[in-house]
Amino acid sequence: MIKLGANSVLFGGFDIETAFKYIAWAGYDGIELSAIKGMCEHLELDNWQDQKNQIQELSEQYGLELLSMEEAALDEERLEKAFAAGAEIGIPVINVGPGGKADVEEDFDRQVALLAQMADRAHAHGVTMCVKAHVGNSIYNTPTTLRAMEMIDSPGFGIDMDPSHIHRAGENPVDALGAVVSRVKHVHIRDCAVPEGGPGAPELQACGRGQIDLAGYVRVLHEAGIDVAANLEVIGAKEYDLGQVATIAAESRGYLNACLKACGAR
Repeated sequence: MIKLGANSVLFGGFDIETAFKYIAWAGYDGIELSAIKGMCEHLELDNWQDQKNQIQELSEQYGLELLSMEEAALDEERLEKAFAAGAEIGIPVINVGPGGKADVEEDFDRQVALLAQMADRAHAHGVTMCVKAHVGNSIYNTPTTLRAMEMIDSPGFGIDMDPSHIHRAGENPVDALGAVVSRVKHVHIRDCAVPEGGPGAPELQACGRGQIDLAGYVRVLHEAGIDVAANLEVIGAKEYDLGQVATIAAESRGYLNACLKACGAR
């Protein structure tokens, strides 16, 4: 089953309850909590114990499942806190980026070794750590993702498949998903109207506005028969007003829900 959620980073200019409220009103099944240092910390990892009850109460009040958390940085100290918070609050997946620089073999080897180590720590806490290919990082496309999959056998490890980064790596995201879907445990999803560089303006990251075949992407997920959360991740909207970010959330959910219905997933 594919569950639709939204990363609270879209509501980075607002408090955590506002994120819950408008993600729920847009019709999503759940929420991904942003714990991205320097960008959006709706979940403050240095203070997560004091937030535990509030987050669980907001989840119940707004009917949103706690699908995942994005910590982003491959930072050992912060990840230990993220794993502990996830286990205690009830957040099953912790998402990170790979770090390192593209096409630097020493960086690739170091980052994969660190990913394997931290995946084991995630498993010890009872959660899953997922990594996505990220433009400019040591894992940035399908070949580097497949190499990492071969080298990491931890049960606490999964792939977070983000079509926008694969698109900007010059690949077809639908084909790329099929190559790695056996290890996909999470999906960050957004559209992309640009071929390279950043993902574009927040409104152009809304699903349906860009160049990615998201309908085909969702179909591959459905046909794989996996249980996975697909969380909208739109960045760069911290200065947008509430009407703008709520519109992006609602438009994207409507488009993705239509994609799910078209392939028989709903």
